[in-house]
Amino acid sequence: MSIQAPPRLLELAGQSLLRDQALTVSAVEELPRVLYLPLFMEAFSRRHLKALTVMVQAWPFTHLPLGSLMKMLHLETLKALLEGLHMVLTQEDRPRRWKLEVLDLRDVDENFWAVWPGAWALPCSPEATSKRQTAEDCPSTGEHQPLKVFIDVCLKEIPQDECLRYLFRWVYQRRGSVHLCCSKLVNYLTPIKYLRKSLKIIHLNSIQELEIRNMSWPHLIRKLRCYLKEMKNLRKLIFSRCHHYTSDSDLEGRLVAKFSSVFLRLEHLQLLKIKLVTFFSGHLEQLIRRLQNPLENLELTCGYLLEEDVKCLSQYPSLGYLKHLNLSYVPLSRISLEPLGALLEKVAATLETLILEGCQIHYSQLSDILPSLSRCFQLTTFYFGRNFMSMDALKDLLRHTSGLSKLSLETYPAPWESLNSLVRVDWEIFTPLRAELMRTLRKVRQPRRIFIGPAPCPSCGSSPSEELEFHLCC
Repeated sequence: MSIQAPPRLLELAGQSLLRDQALTVSAVEELPRVLYLPLFMEAFSRRHLKALTVMVQAWPFTHLPLGSLMKMLHLETLKALLEGLHMVLTQEDRPRRWKLEVLDLRDVDENFWAVWPGAWALPCSPEATSKRQTAEDCPSTGEHQPLKVFIDVCLKEIPQDECLRYLFRWVYQRRGSVHLCCSKLVNYLTPIKYLRKSLKIIHLNSIQELEIRNMSWPHLIRKLRCYLKEMKNLRKLIFSRCHHYTSDSDLEGRLVAKFSSVFLRLEHLQLLKIKLVTFFSGHLEQLIRRLQNPLENLELTCGYLLEEDVKCLSQYPSLGYLKHLNLSYVPLSRISLEPLGALLEKVAATLETLILEGCQIHYSQLSDILPSLSRCFQLTTFYFGRNFMSMDALKDLLRHTSGLSKLSLETYPAPWESLNSLVRVDWEIFTPLRAELMRTLRKVRQPRRIFIGPAPCPSCGSSPSEELEFHLCC
């Protein structure tokens, strides 16, 4: 039978104080800092709204991180907190103890409060504490500086989350005294007006990661280009399932040129990901040549590229230091792969991930990329499944990976000799062929995680992943 530990003295004091809200209001200015955090947590979890309003008005730290508490955040609780902040922000002479500079609503480590200096929870490692230092020891930015509100925004439903809508209205009404900063913005909504309303409130310089889905390219370029140009600290730009509905190639070229001009402003861009890349087919050079910063991650997937598009990838310095290249489900069977080989040669010293899955590459094209691939010594992940390869071609490919000692995850298709008339794997033929491929590979190096065959596996349903060891079930 376990014995429950008795409440700590600090906890008892906090509970006693919250039972008398009038006492809380009068005592908050003199409340010891060591008691402030546990008392705030108690008031937050029990929804003592008056106490929360008063406590935020005398907040003695520069940061108030509510991200890990967002799951417990009700609209009435948010209103109580923002009401207290409003009262402070409208005062000429602010409370003596109030030092708040940042209200952080981003999703952070749930243990943030526990490891914060002055908190009451179990001790943690010095490394964890150093990563979560409060800014209370940082130099003050001076009185009457705008309060910064940090939040990650995901626009998914209409109407949006009621807390988010209330926060946006509150910030909009106090634009001079509050800056809304958003490091990550994801938009799933097709109607563009909701995204534009958000961008009018958010400080565009604060956006570091932008993901836009389910929108037409012409609409996106016309309506959002002016906002994109101001996102000067953008590091990740992702367009997913953005379609185009114009057959006018001249109009398409002009739209791409307008869109590409945005990249002249994006000096910190590291990742560019475009899914359904058809809109840029034949125009990719306009975009690539305007990139200002060397990209680390380039993903152009699920669309069509011309040979001239692939050729331009190796011609500009901005792509000379790629760590991750993903061209999955871009059909490459009808073009020469010499330009791709030239790109691999250029990035051989830095490339860590190469995804060529479902590119319809034939064995006759392999010779254009094998010499460059064999020199990508930093490569850790190589996806080559769903391509049309003979047994001899796969053996040649595996032998060319002999020097890639860092490969930890790799996928390859079933050889075409094991496919039946319906282009499905005949397992009686495939099983010994796969064993032969594994023997060929083990003669040149020892694989770690490898997947040879169709994905997902018809027998066990497994697909290549970071957890995959050896796929030998079929």
